[in-house]
Amino acid sequence: MKTEWDYTTLANAYIQRPDYSGVSIDAMLSIAKVKKGDKFCDVGAGVAHLTLMLAERGMDVTAVEPNDAMRSNGISRAHKFSNVRWCEGTGESTGQSDSEFDMVTFGSSFNVCDRKVALSETARILKPGGWFSCMWNHRDLNDPIQSNIELIIKNRITGYGYGTRRQDQVAVIDESGLFGSIVHLDACVFHNQTVTDCVEAWRSHATLERQAGEKFLTVVNEIEQYLMSLEVESIEIPYSTNIWMARLKS
Repeated sequence: MKTEWDYTTLANAYIQRPDYSGVSIDAMLSIAKVKKGDKFCDVGAGVAHLTLMLAERGMDVTAVEPNDAMRSNGISRAHKFSNVRWCEGTGESTGQSDSEFDMVTFGSSFNVCDRKVALSETARILKPGGWFSCMWNHRDLNDPIQSNIELIIKNRITGYGYGTRRQDQVAVIDESGLFGSIVHLDACVFHNQTVTDCVEAWRSHATLERQAGEKFLTVVNEIEQYLMSLEVESIEIPYSTNIWMARLKS
């Protein structure tokens, strides 16, 4: 299935992306009062970062992913879990049945959807009183290494920005009129990564690729040169897992 943003060439590099904070995921599940065996739809499941965390906690997960290469990697990574099944679909058109799920999650994928349409689709497939959740990992840009990487990017790309992925999601959820009070969770997570894997992760940075255009490889190469100049084998990258969740109105 083709979407406006094609992640095919980034699918392998996406495996190097960090997992979400386990503390934040556990808090989300606690607030929603879900139990093992409850039905989850993980939309834009990609290479299964969130899917795996949900499956490990005993949830019955339907992973929806439009990109063939991403879905293939996700299937491979989640192969040992009998409580995960994969489907082709998008946030706007999941292909799932009405009132089927206890929770619908978007792990780093809500920003690549038409969010209003995706919220309507989420409401359709949720059980009465079910929960919506969207989340992203945000790098701590105050960290010295990450700050220097930002300088490299912004020196090459005028007006570089992160779009809706770093925005507060409250307004768009409220405007849908479909959900109740919104809960925001924020927890730190540190991702220790070799310099080689870190560079590979930057090669999967779709936001950078779109805005850099023909400069993309140049920017990634400059990031690689900077990281190599640190003369360390690995670095610890600080992230903040940000989650917005809300319950479907009766």
